[in-house]
Amino acid sequence: MSLPVLLVIEDDAGLQRQLRWAYEGYQVVVAGDRASAIDAVRLHAPAVVTLDLGLPPDADGTSEGFATLAEILAHAPHTKVIVASGHAARESALRAVGEGAWDFYAKPIDIDALGLIVARAFHVHALEAENRRLVAKGGAGGFGGMIYASPEMGKAIRTLERVAPADVSVMLLGASGTGKELLARGLHDASPRKRGSFVAINCAAIPETLLESELFGHEKGAFTGAVKTTEGKIEQAQGGTLFLDEIGDVPLPLQVKLLRFLQERVIERVGGRKALPVDTRIVCATHRDVDAMVASGAFRDDLYYRLAEIVVRIPALAERTGDAGLLARAFVMRHAKALNPAVVGLSADARAAIDGHGWPGNVRELESRIKRAVIMAEGRHVTAADLDMDGAGGDARALDLRAVREAADRRAIGRALARADGNISGASRLLGISRPTLYDLLKSYDLHG
Repeated sequence: MSLPVLLVIEDDAGLQRQLRWAYEGYQVVVAGDRASAIDAVRLHAPAVVTLDLGLPPDADGTSEGFATLAEILAHAPHTKVIVASGHAARESALRAVGEGAWDFYAKPIDIDALGLIVARAFHVHALEAENRRLVAKGGAGGFGGMIYASPEMGKAIRTLERVAPADVSVMLLGASGTGKELLARGLHDASPRKRGSFVAINCAAIPETLLESELFGHEKGAFTGAVKTTEGKIEQAQGGTLFLDEIGDVPLPLQVKLLRFLQERVIERVGGRKALPVDTRIVCATHRDVDAMVASGAFRDDLYYRLAEIVVRIPALAERTGDAGLLARAFVMRHAKALNPAVVGLSADARAAIDGHGWPGNVRELESRIKRAVIMAEGRHVTAADLDMDGAGGDARALDLRAVREAADRRAIGRALARADGNISGASRLLGISRPTLYDLLKSYDLHG
């Protein structure tokens, strides 16, 4: 398998040699000026580029470097360009990321630290490429179409994957907007019932007087307006899966009928007298504290035990390490295609704002905000201003590139250690750095491997 291509744009011959041999695991291509850099981009299509802004014929300035940045992004908008410069570092950094650079590192260059940024850029580029492929196919991520990389969501997904083939009732606990219906559909698709129907009903969205008919169906003439016999959701899911969203909102009288169905696997339509056998798997979800409801008598304990043979807690977006940024990039790609094709990604201040926000509305809130921002964006990248997040999450910190980079490093190291079960060698391979470098970072950030 060919190595990923890293393009180093640097006019200093000594640094060229140093950088050419500094990166293990990459095919390093070196260019010394704008023309050769653009030729290399066209020939090698590198995922990641390091760019010195001080290029000839303006080696003492930045004009040629910024022109090179613009031309690279015009030709390959998804390329991760890491800008390195000693020229008015902070001002150049802010301008560069505003014009589409992925990250910035000031000279003199620390090879190990820059190597970590490069490794992270390759990782993000690969994730984004996979998301673009899935979005183009009309899909999303893996189980249930979920897009995630966090160990927190991974734990919930692994549990659902294990229980999907078993014909047991599953209860999903989590706040609104965490993707419970997507996961319920994933359970159905991964089960032997996938050839049957997946039927969903939101128990909180239907008036109490109509909910029984919606679930169990009704016979002709059962009530005013019942002009024909109608199947309920339970019957419609025959041989498949019924998803009862917000099960905590089902009134007590109807809980009795649900319990009978779960015990005997038969139903009676409203106004009917015939018991109808139904083979349906139940998956339910709620944002309520069901244990407290059972304790207070608001939810039947016998029904709870029937519904909650397996209970899986779905983490809120704020609890999912690194997933907000990953989802945001996927949503930008999804909505830009239809709403604003000129948009190709998120600016650095937008990424920082997204990472720093609490997302009380979870994934639903994130997608809504991204969709609006894509429409409002005037440039190639969605900015924090487009997201209407200038005053949220601490803008000063969002513009502090060192703080942003340190936070990203901490998250990346934490994820790598989690995936490698705490093994330093395994984590360093995932991060694309050496073991000594990882040890130094652990010590620097006061982390424990």
